[in-house]
Amino acid sequence: MGQTVGFKIYKRINEKQQSVHERLQNYNEFTISLDKNTLQTQGSRCMNCGVPFCHSGCPLGNLIPDFNDYVHKGEWKKALEILHSTNNFPEFTGRLCPAPCEKACVLGIIDNPVSIENIEKYIIEKGFKEGWIQPNPPIKRTGKTVAVVGSGPAGLAAAQQLNRSGHLVTVFERDDKVGGLLRYGIPNFKLEKKIIDRRIKVLEEEGIIFKTNTNVSANYSVEKLKNFDAIVLCGGATIPRNLPANTSEIEGIHQAMDYLKEQTKMLFDDNTKQSITAKNKNVIVIGGGDTGSDCIGTANRQGAKSVTNFEILPKPPNNRSVDTPWPFWPLQLKTTSSHEEGCERQWLINTKEFIKDAQGKLTAVKTVEVVWQNVPGERPKLIEKPNTEKTWPCELVLLSLGFTGPEKSLAEQLGITINSRGNYEANNYQTNIPNIFTAGDMRRGQSLIVWAISEGREAAKAVHTYLTKRDTLPSKGDGNLLSA
Repeated sequence: MGQTVGFKIYKRINEKQQSVHERLQNYNEFTISLDKNTLQTQGSRCMNCGVPFCHSGCPLGNLIPDFNDYVHKGEWKKALEILHSTNNFPEFTGRLCPAPCEKACVLGIIDNPVSIENIEKYIIEKGFKEGWIQPNPPIKRTGKTVAVVGSGPAGLAAAQQLNRSGHLVTVFERDDKVGGLLRYGIPNFKLEKKIIDRRIKVLEEEGIIFKTNTNVSANYSVEKLKNFDAIVLCGGATIPRNLPANTSEIEGIHQAMDYLKEQTKMLFDDNTKQSITAKNKNVIVIGGGDTGSDCIGTANRQGAKSVTNFEILPKPPNNRSVDTPWPFWPLQLKTTSSHEEGCERQWLINTKEFIKDAQGKLTAVKTVEVVWQNVPGERPKLIEKPNTEKTWPCELVLLSLGFTGPEKSLAEQLGITINSRGNYEANNYQTNIPNIFTAGDMRRGQSLIVWAISEGREAAKAVHTYLTKRDTLPSKGDGNLLSA
């Protein structure tokens, strides 16, 4: 795979970015593409490693050495075919995936791993540019109807797989546009929405029907939904985690998703009125994950006076921890482009109280430093350090604490079992109602986009087997069968 000793000849080269000053002036993507020759030499770094652990690192099981080899040879169209055989939407994962495949790369033991994610991104971008990606509707229809509830990555993957197998697929989305988390949970500077729109256009031309502004159980009855031969629930994990501190009735405290969604709507809808802004404010983002990072980047673009990030956990080491050896996902400090744009990061800090003025507006946040105490046989305990209280001037707090699980109302109306973790219970993606399936965050809890696509594909296979008693799905509309 690749050039036999390419990893010895070529060093890893990452794509460049616009300067911080330049990119903070807008909400567009700011990466600068590598040239074709450089990308091909990056593919040449893929080792003939015998056992490609990148396969197990990738939830989709992408055939990474195979498409790297074709990139090395300059056969981009073949690379695209290999990539699309396992991944419906490389344009999303190539931008947004944290790349567990790279953390499992064998080369990563002795050197910087192969730049798999970047190669993936430019395989798909070349595919769109060259016109290789065309609608591929099925040759014939089965006559079976499938409803997919939710148009995030899991729902879209399930819909495309089922449509290509000949079923009549309708996707229901409660927002005004298709995309779910991709549309309104990811800032435009990480994923421009035209990237979603061009893919949706292909899916529509393949025969998938999209119904937006359609909230099942609200303005679309559950009884109508039951008319479909099969149902796939991909509504995501949408119940935000909150703090025990006094967040109610204080103006200036908002959930991260409310903030990010409004900003995205502001870019594309002149009728959206801005109610949350970081302009000229001291902003505190509570929560150190990717969504918190997205809030930091958005606040900087809005002109925040200062941005501070609170994390209750200890600061991870700069290099891979011995507790998470290769090829496992490492405990390691992650610094995103948003952090680089301006942010003070605070670790081992717990929020105790929000302070407001006479008008009920947020003016400050009170915190305390903490340590985690390991107790044999028990979960680590959070211990406050005495005399470490501090008050931080602040006019805007963004809560990025993750999600506790999916909304339960639809499960209750359909009679679906909820498990002990608060997710929709399923066996091989099939719920206790035989013709109702579930996938993505709604089934497994809050997770990665790459996992959502994998879940959608696997759920589609389970639905197809239920409807036809066959366990294969066509990869394209040409009648060729490929296991999902």
